[in-house]
Amino acid sequence: MDKGKLFTVFFVVLIDLIGFGIVLPLLPFYGAEFGATAIIVGLLYSVFSFAQLIFSPIWGSLSDRIGRRPIMLLSTFGSIFAYIIFGLAGSLAVLLFSRLLAGIMGGSISTAQAYIADVTTNEERARGMGLIGAAFGIGFVLGPVLAAGLIHPSFHGFFASMGFDEVAAWMETNKYALPGFFAAFLSLCSFLLVYFKLEETVDKEKAKELPKFKPRGVFTKSFWARLSATKAGGSAFFGLLVLSAFVLSFGQSNLYSAFPLFSEAILDMDAQQVSLQFFYIGIIAVVVQGGLIRPLTRMFAEEKIFLAGNILMVIGMFLIGLSTSVMMLTVFLGIMAVGHSLNLPTMNSLISKEADPAQVGTVMGTAQGLSGLGRTIGPTWGGFLFGFSPFIPFFLTAAVIGITVWVGIKMVVARSAEQASV
Repeated sequence: MDKGKLFTVFFVVLIDLIGFGIVLPLLPFYGAEFGATAIIVGLLYSVFSFAQLIFSPIWGSLSDRIGRRPIMLLSTFGSIFAYIIFGLAGSLAVLLFSRLLAGIMGGSISTAQAYIADVTTNEERARGMGLIGAAFGIGFVLGPVLAAGLIHPSFHGFFASMGFDEVAAWMETNKYALPGFFAAFLSLCSFLLVYFKLEETVDKEKAKELPKFKPRGVFTKSFWARLSATKAGGSAFFGLLVLSAFVLSFGQSNLYSAFPLFSEAILDMDAQQVSLQFFYIGIIAVVVQGGLIRPLTRMFAEEKIFLAGNILMVIGMFLIGLSTSVMMLTVFLGIMAVGHSLNLPTMNSLISKEADPAQVGTVMGTAQGLSGLGRTIGPTWGGFLFGFSPFIPFFLTAAVIGITVWVGIKMVVARSAEQASV
């Protein structure tokens, strides 16, 4: 395992995801500035994922041919403009467009996963994928805290005290501008890190031997042909794993829209309090994926960790809907976050092992495409169900996530049978 390359790609993703973490908890409140309903709030999350649904498989396949580095440069550069537009949004339509552009340029995650697969062995893969999960976690830790600080009135007073009264007045009127601009600055830092520090891992000569490039977006036959194949380079579990990628992203993204709405309506929480809950989720992801996943994969098979994570995520999601206090909500969010922190890196590791080494980007892009489909449907589903009852989104979503428990059981049983036959 090349630790230098691993940590470079980790920091690239981390810096980008801090920007993502800044924007995430603000969307419901920013949308409300333009009169967005619960369903429209869901769409603010979904439009980002819809774009990823289309483009992640394409970026992944391209990265197998032209290299990981060019795709990550394009992705981080495009994110700069998406966040600037976010900060300057003067209408709901412009805000929606900023999220659409961010989704189109969101190819860095699947490409980073492919990069990690390039530089790790099968035995090290889950630990490597855990770094991406840790980056998500730290993004959720630092991003929401920065968001809460950047919208705080003290920033307006700071600029006024420096003699920039017009800037302070403009910021007071456009309180979400500074978070957007700061997120754009972070994407610029990520772009520069890729440009100056990230080494290419794709063998260009071998890449020439790959089949002619064809777009593998989710609306193409080649995308679904790959999913329907019984093997993707390893076993018959590829289809079930990418189904799990869809279901788990669906469940997690449902939380993005339903959770802030639930917190405000039932527990009377404001934007800063919601941001701190995202901070808490991020802390758990950092601890589990950045630290615990390594010793756990040494003690237990990845399939067992994947199953345990799925069970905890189902339990936590269901219990969130029963929360009657901030303390209860915090405990139940913690259960769900531990579960997701266990199943995400192990799932991505298992998926990457199904791939031909020359087409890891394509396979990870395919999985990210299905994840994008889940993230497209999940927030709108959460906002729609919230319109009927604040509690229903969590109960029904927990039932859907239950599918992954079945997948985990099948994989554990198959592995046990395989070991018994040896």
